[in-house]
Amino acid sequence: MGRVAVVTGASSGIGAEIARVLSGRGDLCILLARRADRLRELADELGCEAEPCDVSDRAAVEAVAAGVLERHPKIDVLVNNAGIPGRTSFLDADPDVIERLIRINYLGAIWCLRAFLPGLRAAAPSDVVNIVSVSGVVTGPPSGPYSASKHAQLAFSRATAAELRGEGIRVHTVKPGFTRTEGFPQSWLPPRVQRFVIEPEDVASHVLRSLEAGRGETTVPWYYGAAAPLQDAMPNVFTRVLSRLPKAP
Repeated sequence: MGRVAVVTGASSGIGAEIARVLSGRGDLCILLARRADRLRELADELGCEAEPCDVSDRAAVEAVAAGVLERHPKIDVLVNNAGIPGRTSFLDADPDVIERLIRINYLGAIWCLRAFLPGLRAAAPSDVVNIVSVSGVVTGPPSGPYSASKHAQLAFSRATAAELRGEGIRVHTVKPGFTRTEGFPQSWLPPRVQRFVIEPEDVASHVLRSLEAGRGETTVPWYYGAAAPLQDAMPNVFTRVLSRLPKAP
């Protein structure tokens, strides 16, 4: 029997492209997302299984995982990709938006890992891929709440990487830079920055290489990785520069 991979947030964007590359290498993908119609359309295209699910709902995640594990007791790959945009401010954002960012971008990954962990342990050596963001290590307006959710997800990913290493479960923390997707069109960026925007296919190819090479924490494109230590070393300079970015609409 081939490898089984669970991919969350798989109805479009990065998640859909990751499903395509994993299916292309022969994995049976179990696709999770909120939009059932889009999810089933992709599942039919790739010969995958579709499981409509809102990862922010812990009970729903546990119910879906129980059904999947009954059919597939061994899970070789879990990709925590589900996420929502949040180009908004801590100061005047709708409180419900801030809470939803945390529930989906951060807690959703925790609930999925906990729910599918028995299958990952049964399949070990196995892999967890957490799609975080460069925003998790470089913080500022106009997306402070989003950055906070991704910083929390980064801490979760780093901690579990150490916890699971001895069990033969590799955790791959992937931090994409600006990526053009349906939820993140990146049209707000200045023209001179647009040239550095990547596509979902670039992230999916990077994830596949990470799985095949056994990488841990990586940034895509690699040069975005320089931004985090620069902000750590010169926080006041970054504050002045970031204060000049366009305001959220």
